[in-house]
Amino acid sequence: CLDTCFHARMPSVASTLPLPGKLRSAGIQRYGFHGLSCESIVRQLSGALPARLIIAHLGNGASITAVKQGSSIGTSMGMTPTGGLIMGTRSGDLDPGVLVHVMREMKLDAAALEELVDHRSGLLGLSGLSGDMRVLHQAAPSNGDARLAIEMFAYVAAKELGAMSTVLGGVDMLVFTVGIGEHDAAVRADICARLSCLGVELDAERNRRGDGSISRESSRCKVHVLPSQEDEQIARHTW
Repeated sequence: CLDTCFHARMPSVASTLPLPGKLRSAGIQRYGFHGLSCESIVRQLSGALPARLIIAHLGNGASITAVKQGSSIGTSMGMTPTGGLIMGTRSGDLDPGVLVHVMREMKLDAAALEELVDHRSGLLGLSGLSGDMRVLHQAAPSNGDARLAIEMFAYVAAKELGAMSTVLGGVDMLVFTVGIGEHDAAVRADICARLSCLGVELDAERNRRGDGSISRESSRCKVHVLPSQEDEQIARHTW
């Protein structure tokens, strides 16, 4: 049960990386991840599945996926799970020149670069404290770096959600899932406040409860919190 399968039919404009043909023919492309999670969300929505859906899988690993008529047409992660959003300890997208620079100036080899972008960056790198959003919330009142990490996470997530809405030509529903997506009302509220231009109107009390629909009745884009059921999806595939 490969976590990339849900994205396997993305259009070439979304899966192709701007590299020479020799590298592309060697299989270097955008594969995307969290496919089992996305499948489980689509299955849970079933008859209520909208034509234009965005899934915000926000946890220690994080990605945004655009789903049109039940199929993935764009996702934030790339060839590896390191790309896309800021994550617990992963950098997400970086200017490639940054990696060239640190290789040259700080004499980092491939193993050190991998350690840097996968295990010492993201929320941990920004805060210098932890990659766990719960720890950062506790520290934020007196720790400016923790506050910056939280704000940047919401900023980057909202920016990617806006991009995916353009890919879809609008958005009918936004679903938050996994750790931060399911349990962090403050981060959901921050992200949604940045998406008012897309017609997102959050209901504060529903958001606090964090179960099912959390948007106002007047919201043009419906917002839901749903559990990721990756293990169940694997069981279904296996059966």
